[in-house]
Amino acid sequence: AGTMQPPSACPCRGGIPWQRILLAVSLLTFWYPHPTALLTIEPVPFDAAEGRDVLLLVHNVSENAIGYNWFKGNTANNSFKIISYLVSSQMTTPGPAFNGGEKIYSNGSLLLQKVTQNDTGFYTLQTVTADAIVELATGEFFVHEKLPKPNITINNSQPMEGEDSLALTCEPEINYGSYLWKINNQMIPDGDRLKLMQLSPDHRTLSIDPVRQEDAGEYQCEASNPASSTRSDRYRLAKLPKPNITINNSQPMEGEDSLALTCEPEINYGSYLWKINNQMIPDGDRLKLNDTGPYECETQNPVSANRSDPLTLNISYGPDAPIIKPPDSHFRPGTNLNLSCHADSNPPAQYSWSFNGRLLESTQQLSVPNLSTNNSGSYVCVAHNSVTNFNRTTTKNITVSGNVSPWTQPQTLTGADEG
Repeated sequence: AGTMQPPSACPCRGGIPWQRILLAVSLLTFWYPHPTALLTIEPVPFDAAEGRDVLLLVHNVSENAIGYNWFKGNTANNSFKIISYLVSSQMTTPGPAFNGGEKIYSNGSLLLQKVTQNDTGFYTLQTVTADAIVELATGEFFVHEKLPKPNITINNSQPMEGEDSLALTCEPEINYGSYLWKINNQMIPDGDRLKLMQLSPDHRTLSIDPVRQEDAGEYQCEASNPASSTRSDRYRLAKLPKPNITINNSQPMEGEDSLALTCEPEINYGSYLWKINNQMIPDGDRLKLNDTGPYECETQNPVSANRSDPLTLNISYGPDAPIIKPPDSHFRPGTNLNLSCHADSNPPAQYSWSFNGRLLESTQQLSVPNLSTNNSGSYVCVAHNSVTNFNRTTTKNITVSGNVSPWTQPQTLTGADEG
């Protein structure tokens, strides 16, 4: 304070030209010693987060002050003038460094609104009194980046307990900041747990080598800089319960219904693995009709893994077109006719027979003893699925012709049942 500045550095508003004031300052400096309480600037706060306001609070302003000039930097350079204020008229005049977010008060204090990191640095106040005393004071503050909420990432989603290491990292990386780790709301010091847990030099990464079930718990990281701090959500490493498979449709129909198998319960910070017939199911693989299982789901997290009981699907389908056996269609009179009908179906199909449009039996096999020519005609097998409600039919034409020799015993032709 009290340092004399060249005329170009001391502009002033009012009836007295700046040159005369500065001349008076030069002539009277010897006669006006500085007051014991020097002009000072207190930045509130000294460390500010981006987007916040900073007040440059002025102390020990002379009661005779008639004007204030604020500058960006540690000198009163007109090229970096922010704003001027004339006490008598309360008139403000913006300077080259004014950006629209500054507000000056009658006591000389300056409010900088919604500061950015570019606002970091020195600020200089110049006061002028009615008796031409000029004082300077410089203050400084820092603007730090506004910290985003951190999150925890892991380097291995399927580590083997007791063998693999696990690294938890606090994201994102911040400049001029620090990290703090907690487990179950307790700080983790360096070398904890017989040095099985280690912090990186910047404390951003927590390593566990090897990871064990004893390391289960709630992990949390906190990122901070001189202006702010913020915590991540809790990252829970827990021993997993045995999962179970739920199904949205206990009797899905082939070609019509969708089917969803869900591994319960839902877990945080873990993964799921599906197997069919003890083989992994690749992502995006489309299952087929014969993929009835058994299915298993496995849940995994860094400290445990568990597998469900197997589940076998029951998919309703069919019936397919029935097959009638035997393939023979010509028979001699006096022989016996045994026809069987089979259709692939789940649940198993129900069968019925008709002859020339007349219902005969509701069985899978049809027996007609001692054939005669009257038994020639169309035999129809109907297969019905009670779940899909589908019917499929097959017709077989039988011809009975020829004579029976007196010495020939009746002959029986049998169709094997494939059901």
